[in-house]
Amino acid sequence: MADRITQQTSTTLPLRSQLTRVAPRPRAPTEESARGPLQWALEGSGWAVVRPAVDLALLCGALVIALGGVHATLHPSANRAPLLALPPVVLLLFYLRGLYRTRLRALLLDGVVPVISAVSVGAMMVATLGLFANGRVPDESLWVRAWLLALFAVGSGRIILSLVQGWARARRLVGKPVLIMGAGIVGAQVARRLEKHPEYGLVPVGFLDQDPPSVAAVGGRNAPVLGTIEDLDELVARAGVKHVIVAFSSVADAQVSRPIQRCQELGIEVSVVPRMFDTINSRVGYDTVGGLPLMSFTSVNPKGIQFAIKHAFDRIFAAAVLIGCSPVFLSVALAVRLSSPGPVLFRQRRVGRDGKVFNLYKFRSMRIELPEAGSEPEDEQAAPLELLLGGDTAPGGIEGEDRRTAVGRFLRRASLDELPQFVNVLRGEMSVIGPRPERPEFVEIFRNDILRYCDRHRVKSGISGWAQVHGLRGPTSLAERVEWDNYYISHWSLGLDLKIIALTVSSLLRGE
Repeated sequence: MADRITQQTSTTLPLRSQLTRVAPRPRAPTEESARGPLQWALEGSGWAVVRPAVDLALLCGALVIALGGVHATLHPSANRAPLLALPPVVLLLFYLRGLYRTRLRALLLDGVVPVISAVSVGAMMVATLGLFANGRVPDESLWVRAWLLALFAVGSGRIILSLVQGWARARRLVGKPVLIMGAGIVGAQVARRLEKHPEYGLVPVGFLDQDPPSVAAVGGRNAPVLGTIEDLDELVARAGVKHVIVAFSSVADAQVSRPIQRCQELGIEVSVVPRMFDTINSRVGYDTVGGLPLMSFTSVNPKGIQFAIKHAFDRIFAAAVLIGCSPVFLSVALAVRLSSPGPVLFRQRRVGRDGKVFNLYKFRSMRIELPEAGSEPEDEQAAPLELLLGGDTAPGGIEGEDRRTAVGRFLRRASLDELPQFVNVLRGEMSVIGPRPERPEFVEIFRNDILRYCDRHRVKSGISGWAQVHGLRGPTSLAERVEWDNYYISHWSLGLDLKIIALTVSSLLRGE
């Protein structure tokens, strides 16, 4: 699953400039910016202060508005006094729910349910406090107003704060310098992923490894190998390292334990890529036998009751879309029919669950090339041979000659050409959410070349998916797409499906 590189170099430090020509490293925050207020507030120790301070200020502001002003807040009646407990109670619930824990990257949707539940539980606790103190719930209209205003204020504040942090990270104005223990395939992949996605807020400055493999063997390694784990203290002080990632170092695990303890003594965050990481999902359990920790894995059964519920939801959702969007379907069908001669729907063979082939439907977006006598009509998305042999790049987009009509360009840009696939969902051939199906000829090529490619066929293919909402559409890295698809299968839940639907709608509204 390593990315393709264009030049082979050695791993020695003097050749860092050669590595830079292969793929320029992301610019780390300068020393000045790392000490500046933006870095302190969004990535440094100030982040632990800023978030609760902003939450407290917004909760107090919402309470003041709900009670009718500062004077009414400072001099409340006995019935209203319990409402003053709302800000500290909600902050305590946020802390207990883990909303102030540092996370590498959290989607805005990840915080919606915890915030709503914490504020709602806090409001109910305040109502209960009033019941015990005064024998009655605080004034109902004020209580409901305070609850709704607190939800709006805290939710809006957290969204704005996350957007500001994401904006600063994307422009590399802030970020934590990170050392990676292990310069092998996994360590190099972690570094490439962090360099490609600055939204994680981690900037690789180098690797620690006693016996690093060659750059070519790991598929590319832009950051230099700075030393071994014995050099940890010196490198932390010199590079201002704030985070260490342990990724399969060449030394024994027993030798890695002490550096991890040393990082904790220095106040440096430590993350570990676990062994057998491709078998771990969010359902992992933790137990002990004496002082020995045990992790238990619970897998998802694609043919069990959970996925039966998912498929029932799929058909209900598809029927609702087909009925609710019937005017759109009719309008698009008429536009396609008038745009150029040919059928309204385009049909193509795709591989779905358990390798079964089915006909996928789309609105036709291209002109139909008239076949010569005795030949078959040209496929709307026929791919040239070089695409079939294109290695790690997935097929997609405009393949071969661009024969899109004006209507077809709009349909593809707005993804309206995908709407007929809800018929596939209703027929049980596809799911609303799942890995995108591929053509049989590509499956035959990629099944032997891409690790765990056919694992995607454990479930029904989908109209949208976890890979697609993360930008892996069209001619993008096939290995990364397979990785995201298998992650989705292992971590599936109805909540994850709803999140992907929300992210899909958001991407469509943004025109992505």
